[in-house]
Amino acid sequence: MVSAAPERDSPTELRARALRLLARREHSRAELKRKLGLHAESAEALDSLLDALAGRKQLSDERFAGERAHILSRRYGASRIRQDLRSRGIDEATADKAAAAAAASDLERARAIYERRYRAPPGSREELETACARVFARTGARSPSGRRARRAAP
Repeated sequence: MVSAAPERDSPTELRARALRLLARREHSRAELKRKLGLHAESAEALDSLLDALAGRKQLSDERFAGERAHILSRRYGASRIRQDLRSRGIDEATADKAAAAAAASDLERARAIYERRYRAPPGSREELETACARVFARTGARSPSGRRARRAAP
């Protein structure tokens, strides 16, 4: 038995579907276009809906990139974040900006961990290296951040 082609949404239904998706989480324009493409009457109708959502600031690639970078920064570095954003249809400049912001917050987090753990700096450089390696290994901080924090430590 052959199933019939899926019925296309009217512009109002398509807008409601887009808003439901955006209410759950931020989406990039490319993601939303891919998800709504099967339900739109035409590509022009979909593009005009996405333009209207962007015009009302309900759809923003910059906001999506910032949120996604924040989530990924807990586990990954700037290059992995940049690659993930590019694969989700974010332009290179926006992906670079979001990845740089995540890398900066990564360094701040590493410094805060060091300062909480060791109120006074160790006596020698070897003690400092050992203490930082131990702290950053336990907390899961990536080694480039750990090296930068050790260099910045008193």
